[in-house]
Amino acid sequence: MDFQFTEEQKQLRDVLDRFIAKEYGFETRRQIVKEPLGFRRATWEKFAELGLLGLTIPEAHGGFGGGAVDTLLVMEAFGRGLVVEPYLSSVVLSGGLLRELGNEAQKSELLPAIAAGQKLFAFAHYEQGSRYELEHVSARAARKGPAQYALTGKKTVVLHGGSADRFIVSARTSGEAGDAEGISLFLVDARAPGVSLRDYPTQDGQRAAEVALDAVTVADEARLGEEGRALPGIERVVDFAIAALCAEAVGCMGALNAQTLEYVKTRKQFGVPIGKFQVLQHRMADMFIHTEQARSMSYLAAVKVHASDPAERRRALSAAKALVGQSSRFVGQQAIQLHGGMGVTDELEVSHHFKRLTAINLTFGDAEHHLARFSDQMERRGRVDG
Repeated sequence: MDFQFTEEQKQLRDVLDRFIAKEYGFETRRQIVKEPLGFRRATWEKFAELGLLGLTIPEAHGGFGGGAVDTLLVMEAFGRGLVVEPYLSSVVLSGGLLRELGNEAQKSELLPAIAAGQKLFAFAHYEQGSRYELEHVSARAARKGPAQYALTGKKTVVLHGGSADRFIVSARTSGEAGDAEGISLFLVDARAPGVSLRDYPTQDGQRAAEVALDAVTVADEARLGEEGRALPGIERVVDFAIAALCAEAVGCMGALNAQTLEYVKTRKQFGVPIGKFQVLQHRMADMFIHTEQARSMSYLAAVKVHASDPAERRRALSAAKALVGQSSRFVGQQAIQLHGGMGVTDELEVSHHFKRLTAINLTFGDAEHHLARFSDQMERRGRVDG
């Protein structure tokens, strides 16, 4: 595959690298994580000024009409800098759902607000026991009069749910948990009567929330897309988010390689830098190889995420997520070990990259889950071709 960035994409990458180096150093990031929201509003506004929040939003709605490769550049830079702002939850996931399933009135009202950094959204979908299965939705949306629904249920690990102005909530209008049909999406005000949440920090410096809905009333106009047919759109957007996470993981691995290489060049044992020892040179080479393999797969994911054939898209995304997860584990573990005991301390940046890589592997399906999904898809393909 011949993969080349455009001149505009190279410029975007350079702008992001300069921003991370100048304004998002490790010590700055440590202070940002301690703030009440878990991120800094001023930084979010800066992202809006740079055009990052509107990167994939259509030009007709205040954005730039970019795609997965543009998102790849942003997320890889965010991985290098351990950026904690809610880009994945508000822009990639929620913005993607509005772009995919929203009607023209919803897009005209909400997408410009995301692009300008005026409103934050969170996707409230996963539930206890769902185990990465997107169709496992038990929350209910019952008809309440001719033009309203009442939403009841609980959502878990809602990324940046505590800072969201609105949730995009999945709930069943028909069927049972596990059915592909019957899932609908609704826009819910985070402060609506009946909404309660518990916000908490996660191990990787991000934030999440448990969200409960107790007969929350929403109008028909709050539904995204056709009633009961939201799953294909959810799958497309989650696949897009998987591609974004693969790119973020590559950024984290690249930073770990650079930090570990610098450490083995300066840490001395027996009077010489430990980087002189051949066995450690081999381990550093293996870390580099795993990172470059993951980079190639992240590029494949960014290209294939727009495939019109859902089966082709899922195979590529599962292959990428599985390999990136395996590579992340290897690179992270090697970086920690080569730094010795101090590698796991909070004061050292490598430990934070390792935690973030671990969280990325578990988000939207770990390596084992996607290996199984890829295997099932190949088996089905073999039966069809046979």
